[in-house]
Order: sequence, then C-alpha cells, then structure tokens
Amino acid sequence: MKYHPNQITLSQAIQGYMLAAQARHLSEHTLFDYTNTFRKFAVYLADDPPLVDITTGQVEGFLAGQVVSKKTILNYHTGLSALWTWAVKEELVGDHILHQVRPPDPERRAIEPLSEDDIHRLLNAITHSQSYTRPHKGETRHALPNAERNRAIILTLLDTGLRANELCSIPLRFLDLRNRTLKVFGKGSKERILPFCARTGQALWKYCSQYRNGATQDKPVFVTIGGNPLDRNQLLKMLVHLGKRAGVNDVHPHRFRHTFAINYLRNGGDPWSLQMMLGHSSMEMVRKYLAIAQADLSSNHRRASPVDNWHL
Repeated sequence: MKYHPNQITLSQAIQGYMLAAQARHLSEHTLFDYTNTFRKFAVYLADDPPLVDITTGQVEGFLAGQVVSKKTILNYHTGLSALWTWAVKEELVGDHILHQVRPPDPERRAIEPLSEDDIHRLLNAITHSQSYTRPHKGETRHALPNAERNRAIILTLLDTGLRANELCSIPLRFLDLRNRTLKVFGKGSKERILPFCARTGQALWKYCSQYRNGATQDKPVFVTIGGNPLDRNQLLKMLVHLGKRAGVNDVHPHRFRHTFAINYLRNGGDPWSLQMMLGHSSMEMVRKYLAIAQADLSSNHRRASPVDNWHL
C-alpha cells in the first residue's frame, strides 16, 4: 500500500529514513546521534504530526530551546537536515525546511596539544589511585584495574591519532602486531591502515596477551572489566578521571588526536600523509595543525638563532 505524502507522520518518516540510513551503512555513531536527535524533536512536538505540516518555526523553536553546546545544536540541525533531504527525495515533502533554518556557527575551540610532561604524568597515574587516608591506617594508595589496557589506549591514541569511536570499534582481526598496523574504518566507512611504533606494539601485545588471549577475532581489542566492548563514553570517563589523578586538565580522546597531528608535523611528517592517516576528506584541519607546528618552529628559531643570541 502506498501512502499519500500527507499521511506520512513524523514517526513513520523517521522509521523510513533510519532504514535507508542503515542500508547506506552509516556508522553506528552517526545512527545513534540521528536517533537521539529525532527522539528529542518528537518529544518537543508532543504529538505525531504529518511531516508536511511541520514548520520552520517549530524547528527553530526546538533548536532554540535546547540547553546544550553549539556543536550539539549543529548536530541536531545536521540530523534533521538529513531527514528532510531524504523526505524531499522520496517526494514526501515539497520543501526542504531545514534550508530555511540557519545552523549555529560552530564553536572554534583552541587547539592545545598535550605536552610531553602531560603524557608522562598520565602514564604515571595509571597504576594507582591518589593517596588517601584511612582511619587508623595512615596514608595509602590502592592498585587500579585495567592499567595495562589504559596504557595501551593512551599510546595507541597518541601514536595513531584515532578517533574515539574508531579506537573502541577495532576488532582483534584488524590488529596486526607483526607488521605493527591497525586497519580502521572511519567516517563514511573509509578504510585506513595506520602504522604504530614498537613501543606501542609492546603495550598492545602485553595487554592482549594477558587479557584478550583466546578471544575470538571479531571481538573488540578494548573491553571493560566485565568483558563488554568499551564505548566512547566509557573511554571519555576513564580519561577524565585519569587526568584528575595526574593533575592534567581537559583530557579527552580528541586531544590525543591533536597531539599526534601536531607532533607528526613538528617531527618532519608531511601534511598529505597526515591527512590520510587522520581520515580527513580535505586539508582544512591539517592546515590548522600545520600553522601551529610552523608557529612553534618560528618560536624555536627566535630562541635559538645564533645571529640574535650573539647580537651580531
């Protein structure tokens, strides 16, 4: 039975779009974000109106009423825009109303890589808790679980520039310790082969040989204490707590990505290889990393210049 477009409600359209999105093999992260956006929008509208009756004013009211960051608002706009793009193509609506709703300008956060000292402090805080006092026992610390896993995570993030969801979704069959490479499927299901150094390989081998030995090859490399796949929220929580113990502010997965990229360029890596390793479709972000690396070189030259220092 073919529905007349005016009969298609928001919930029916969402169901149809999600099936289309799954058929396109969009990433689980994207599907989760879209589902969250559609759920919130449906709650905001309260009833289940025909898709053709939804107005730009309702979309604007929904976006304006969300107490979240600009980036999250932009994600909501992107999700709704994807839904309407599909609906126009399927001739369920005539107008793409999201084209009439201006998305917020993205927040431009400063790129601040982690320093070498920051990394050492994080690695030193992996094995034990902060000191605390117990009644009648004095000051003490206790050993922390997952120390080998967390060391492997930090070195892998720092050595490859992986995104959080990419790290969490790596199956064991994509980890090649002999050749020291990882196979990754990033945004748009684009495949990348990422090399890593022997020290990172040693940390991965130690963790896998102790905690993933015997696991089937389709299982993820990184798991929780209970053996469940580690997700990006658990990864973020672990890094935030680790940063607090180590006294390092603003520790999150993407900051390791920034650190990898900037140090890659500082140490002589070329921008085009970096673009491929990061999985960027354009050079825009790489140019930002390159500007920071070049600024560092200029600053170092000013400090080290013999002509300047010798007052010639």
